[in-house]
Amino acid sequence: MKRFSQLAIPYVVWIALMVLLPMLLILFYAFTTSGNEIVNFTFTFDHFIRFFTDHDFLLILWRSLVIAFKTTVICVLLGYPIAYFIARSSDRMRNILVLAITLPTWINMLVRTYAWIGLLSKGGIISTILGFFGLGDSELLYTESAVLLGMVYNFIPFMILQVNTSLCKMDPSLLEASADLGASKVQTFLRVTFPLSLSGVISGITLVFLPAVSSFFIPKLLGGGSFFLIGNVIENQFITVGEWNFGSAISMIMAMIMMLCMYLIRRVDEHNSGGGKKRA
Repeated sequence: MKRFSQLAIPYVVWIALMVLLPMLLILFYAFTTSGNEIVNFTFTFDHFIRFFTDHDFLLILWRSLVIAFKTTVICVLLGYPIAYFIARSSDRMRNILVLAITLPTWINMLVRTYAWIGLLSKGGIISTILGFFGLGDSELLYTESAVLLGMVYNFIPFMILQVNTSLCKMDPSLLEASADLGASKVQTFLRVTFPLSLSGVISGITLVFLPAVSSFFIPKLLGGGSFFLIGNVIENQFITVGEWNFGSAISMIMAMIMMLCMYLIRRVDEHNSGGGKKRA
């Protein structure tokens, strides 16, 4: 046992330096007015007050939550049928389809997002195809729809894989028992398949909503700088403006929102799995 604890020391040191220390620095800057030098600092709540009293920042936060919600809903609506089809396929076909879903994720997300600029720009493939239907003049790039498309494209594999894993773990005998009891395919899906796959759906929602609400390079590239989300505000505060303290305060606010969302999602998952009944 002692040997295993010694082997874990490098990992603990790595986590402390690369995860814990940056978080402590962000926490420090969020509550101080020291600028970007840790000298002569004073504690303050002014950065948080400034954020919650500024209408523009609150509007950007609301826009970020809305776009993340839309992305999550679309990923559920599109991802669940795809995951269901994969789970019901043969083992060989399932492996091929899972590989097809995961293969694009091997490429850097930034590169994949850059590719959509060429696809959505005027004269691109999508614009040319729409031109055959008389829709070629419509603006595709640098719009909310383009940002939403980039979000869904980048995050939908996480939804599909989580739901597919949940469906594959399901006991087939439950479906057979439902059919033997006279339930139709629709009734079996609504009363057996979908409830048992909710854990995968909830895990997928977590993996989609949390990165979507804080994404900054997708709206920056596909929104053309005119579609600002909260991630872009944080990037702007650190890199362009140089207000590390205010940027850290916004980061802390987003971290609290994410932890609250994770807590609520966990409670829903526990309720669906019967955890609430056990506590009662």
